[in-house]
Amino acid sequence: MALAQHLYERGFDVLRLNLRDHGASHHLNAELFHSCRIAEVVGAVQAIQARWPGQPLNLVGFSLGGNFWLRVGARAAQAGLRIERIVAISPVLDPERTLAALEGGHPLYRAYFVWKWTRSLRRKQQVWPDRYDFREILRDRTLTSMTDVLVRRYTDFPDLGSYLRGYALTGDVLAPLTAPARIIAAADDPMIPADDLARIAHSPQLRISLSPHGGHCGFVTRMRGPGWIAEEIVRELEAGRAIAAGS
Repeated sequence: MALAQHLYERGFDVLRLNLRDHGASHHLNAELFHSCRIAEVVGAVQAIQARWPGQPLNLVGFSLGGNFWLRVGARAAQAGLRIERIVAISPVLDPERTLAALEGGHPLYRAYFVWKWTRSLRRKQQVWPDRYDFREILRDRTLTSMTDVLVRRYTDFPDLGSYLRGYALTGDVLAPLTAPARIIAAADDPMIPADDLARIAHSPQLRISLSPHGGHCGFVTRMRGPGWIAEEIVRELEAGRAIAAGS
C-alpha cells in the first residue's frame, strides 16, 4: 500500500490487482488459485484496458506478482494488450529452484510461507465448505508435499515438476516481450538464485538490474518514507513518460 500511495502522489493512477484467493477474494471463485492460471490474469488486464482505453498501462509486481506480469507481457501482442512498461522486483524465475531454496534455507522463510498458505486454505475452505476439506494438507508443514498434493488433486498437471515448470521464466518464455521490461533482483536473495537470470532468453526489451544486496523484495535504505525500490520504480515509470512525450 505504501508503494501505491507513493505512486499516486507522483501523479500515477494506481489500480491493484489481486490474484485469485489473494486479498479478500476467496469467495469469488470456487476453484483454487495456482501459479499457472495466467489466462485469467491476462483477461483481467484486457478488462482494465477496455475500461480505460486511453490510459497508459504500466505493470509493477513483486515476487510471484512480478513473475505474472512478465508472463502477461510475453503474451501482450497475442492478447491485444498495449503495455507501456513492466517492472518486476525479485520475480520468481525457476520455481523448482525457488522451492528447493525455501525448503533448504532458513526455517523462518519456510514457516512464513506455510503460515500464509495455510491461512489462505482455511479461508477457502470456510467459504466453500462443501467443496474443500484441507485438514490433511493443513497438518503438513512441508511446502513441497503441500504443493504436490494440491497439484495432483486440484489441477490438470500430472505431477509437481510439470506444474512448477509451467510458470518458469527461464528458457524462451520472455523472448516475445514487446514492451520495455525491467527485472530488479538481488544477488543475496535467499529464495531466487541470482544465477537463474542467465537462463532467461535475451530480449531487446528486457533489462536486468542485479544489486549485490536487497534480499527478497527488500532493498531497504531507510526505515521511514519511500525506500530505494519505490523511488527506482518511479524513476523507471517516469522515464517511460518522458520517452512517450518526446515521441
